[in-house]
Amino acid sequence: MAYKSKNYKEPTNPVGNVAELFAGVGGFRIGLARAGWKTVFSNQWEPATKVQHASDVYVARFGEEGHSNEDIAKVESLPKNIDLLVGGFPCQDYSVAKTLNSSKGLKGKKGVLWWEILRLVHQQKPKFIFLENVDRLLKSPSNQRGRDFAVMLKTLGDEGYTIEWRVVNAAEYGFPQRRIRVFIVATKNKAGKKRGTPESILSKSGILARALPVEKIVEYLTEIELSDEADRISSHFNKGGGKSPFMNSGYYENGIAFTYKSTAKLSSSSMVLGDVLQPDSQIPDEYWVEDKRLKEWKYLKGAKSIERTHKGSGTTYNYAEGKMAFPDLLTNPSRTILTGEGGTTPSRFKHIIQTKNGFRRLTPVELERLNGFPDDWSKYDSNGKQVSDAKRAFFMGNALVIGLIEIVGKVISFDLKIED
Repeated sequence: MAYKSKNYKEPTNPVGNVAELFAGVGGFRIGLARAGWKTVFSNQWEPATKVQHASDVYVARFGEEGHSNEDIAKVESLPKNIDLLVGGFPCQDYSVAKTLNSSKGLKGKKGVLWWEILRLVHQQKPKFIFLENVDRLLKSPSNQRGRDFAVMLKTLGDEGYTIEWRVVNAAEYGFPQRRIRVFIVATKNKAGKKRGTPESILSKSGILARALPVEKIVEYLTEIELSDEADRISSHFNKGGGKSPFMNSGYYENGIAFTYKSTAKLSSSSMVLGDVLQPDSQIPDEYWVEDKRLKEWKYLKGAKSIERTHKGSGTTYNYAEGKMAFPDLLTNPSRTILTGEGGTTPSRFKHIIQTKNGFRRLTPVELERLNGFPDDWSKYDSNGKQVSDAKRAFFMGNALVIGLIEIVGKVISFDLKIED
């Protein structure tokens, strides 16, 4: 059966209003619109670049109304009528693409954007907050594992929120990409509202538990005391303590984080990489890999041990890499799309597939489909100029799986209706 992506449609009777930070090309907005939400404010700004490509695509698709293309530090406040604040805040300082010693965490240049999010939350106090980041966030930084996330929980909790988090693999819920991210959902405290036990919230009644069910608890619930002030947590949390105490599921309330390791309740129907492919007849010539270059692709994907010399000490060491699938299997969900997916240069991390007509790379449309975007969503900017394929691949490496956002958005909308 041929793949057919959902189109974007603005909700006619929205359940609530959304402010979208770090908007990229609009993944949160599309998913939440499908769940009935209306985005009335958005901000997208990429520092150190003259052309704001992502913002231009965003405006091309949604228009200029309510959109801000400026440093978030210059956004004075959010509109007054915001029910839900969302954002996939920049993850460069937490990314697994960096070595442990270069992971600067909240002290990194882009990690400080957390405080800008918190500033806007403090001013507006939306009823719900939905954030997304790489799962490395739970382990940052390398010398105080989990410290950054502890500070985030503490400071957001002090604004009057209870917080849930879950590490989610999109493929486990039926989507065609093994994209692993941590979802963070915060709910504004309401006087007199009764909550269940941490165990029941994490396994049954919480927003994430209802949206993305878990099969079982793998490790017992652990309590993490976070009653100290944030600055003391920052300086003392898990200092020299080894691995992060935060597991893949958790709940924070009143100075205590409850966490355990859980497994997803797998979807009964799953899409795979082969489901999103375009017909070979639609593939441009530059996406086909010449036979003479296959050897280079195979080498980069294969297992290897390379002797290297440390620049500082001059000592030698072996740099080892494990074997990767070559080609990528069409019968499995794809690997995570990375920002460097574009371009013809052979790479260990780019996808390469084999069809009846040979080996080739994935097209921008196929990358969009893996994230759930409509076909050619990122093809044109606000001036009608065609965006380069490499930049479109970059967008998808930074994007999220829209179907997951839709699922969580529907549960949040249900809770909003109950509150109202």
